[in-house]
Amino acid sequence: MLNREEYVEQSHFFKALSERSRQQMPIQDVLSGLCEEALTTTKLPLAIDYMLSEIRHQGAFAPAMARLTHYFTPFQSYLAEAAEDDRGRFDSRLAFEILFLEAKYRADGATPQGIFLFQFETLCRNRLNYDRGLAAVSGDPVFDNSWRSWIMTVRRQMGIVDFADMIYVRSEYHQQQHARRMGTTDNADKAVLFGAKEGKIAWANRRKDPLYLFSALQRQLGYPIVPQPERPDDAMQLMPNVLRRLERIESQLKLIGEEKKQGIDITKFYKKP
Repeated sequence: MLNREEYVEQSHFFKALSERSRQQMPIQDVLSGLCEEALTTTKLPLAIDYMLSEIRHQGAFAPAMARLTHYFTPFQSYLAEAAEDDRGRFDSRLAFEILFLEAKYRADGATPQGIFLFQFETLCRNRLNYDRGLAAVSGDPVFDNSWRSWIMTVRRQMGIVDFADMIYVRSEYHQQQHARRMGTTDNADKAVLFGAKEGKIAWANRRKDPLYLFSALQRQLGYPIVPQPERPDDAMQLMPNVLRRLERIESQLKLIGEEKKQGIDITKFYKKP
């Protein structure tokens, strides 16, 4: 885990990347400027300098983030890699915005429950690879061995077991229900990872749309709202076709007008020798 000032500088770094990439600025110029802006008492300037050298040599900075395992988490590196993948639909500006919100959440005092749910909801809403994504989530230093073991269980059981059930059985609320039914609190084989509040929310949202579960957990735990990909504007996609049709109609109207006045001069369509 890093110090709070490191996460504060990371949040500024990713926010600036998101904003300046929307202005169509070259990524090399953006990183050079951010290297000067970053607080020199942190390790971020060294990381930016290494990323800048990798971009100049390879044209990508995700491999540099993957090598800086002591500074960037595996999930951060995975998002950067997914954004740079030409075969995917994950936008780099959206990735920077997600990384900004996560770093800000860590600086404000994140909990393991909030970090996991934010990262898992990011995978779901952006249709990223669950297998690789959850493997990256399990490598986050905020999680202990019990968390890592459970995350890998979620990775294996995705699509087989309801996600709300997986949260419920590892919650304090399930432990209380078990103790009330059995008259004992002996449930040492499974570590409690979620509180009673999260367990009640998961129980109430079983067999429902997972988006309802994410929305309720986000309101109660207070982790950031996961940005969603922008829907393409159908009107903007139709504009080029409409403009081409208008040009053809305009040219046809001109020919009709010339024919009514003095006839069409076809010599202007001749090819010059």
